[in-house]
Amino acid sequence: MRFGILQFPGTWSDTDCHHAVSAVLGQEADYIWHKDTSLEGLDCVILPGGFSYGDYLRPGAMARLSPVMDALYAFAESGGTVIGICNGFQILCESGLLPGALRANRQLEYRCQWTNLSVERSDTRFSSTCKAGQVLQVPISHGEGNYYADAETLDMLEREGRVLFRYCDDSDGSARNIAGVINEAGNVLGMMPHPERCCEALLGGTDGALIFQSIVDSVSRT
Repeated sequence: MRFGILQFPGTWSDTDCHHAVSAVLGQEADYIWHKDTSLEGLDCVILPGGFSYGDYLRPGAMARLSPVMDALYAFAESGGTVIGICNGFQILCESGLLPGALRANRQLEYRCQWTNLSVERSDTRFSSTCKAGQVLQVPISHGEGNYYADAETLDMLEREGRVLFRYCDDSDGSARNIAGVINEAGNVLGMMPHPERCCEALLGGTDGALIFQSIVDSVSRT
């Protein structure tokens, strides 16, 4: 399987994502610079965490205007697998590929800590190696990870089963404890926690590998 890892000015979890999918899972991975205009040959695109363009205006607001985004829209529209992590989730929301927005944490503090995530569904390309209701330990590392959407959008996400991961507590203030959502087609995931940082026991946990392995398995079945 071939992963493409997008790099924007200010991205800094790109090497972590590369290590997780290549060294840990044994897949191919290439870095894709934000000025590139082709995603040809990729099976999955990762938008990593970081502070793209210094988070000026709003996190992800400037990255969504990068040249590579037109290719990303086309890739997602064609059914390609996309996962946005932390700042990548913010970019997906700013670009309209996912609904909602990420606001400042309720405590107005940057938080870097382990969190417990409930897997809401196991029948997606991002969670097939998990069980519904399973609790994953995945760290967060953000200052603006408070998921927000209006009540109508939240009800729609719940009704359509598009909330994939949910915090087991309400520590950062996210609406309905939402930690990750998918698009209507189910091929685009945005999540604030960092699965790439918990793929090896040496790092304190391996639950993140379940998410990446689910992606690999989903492509091998197609």
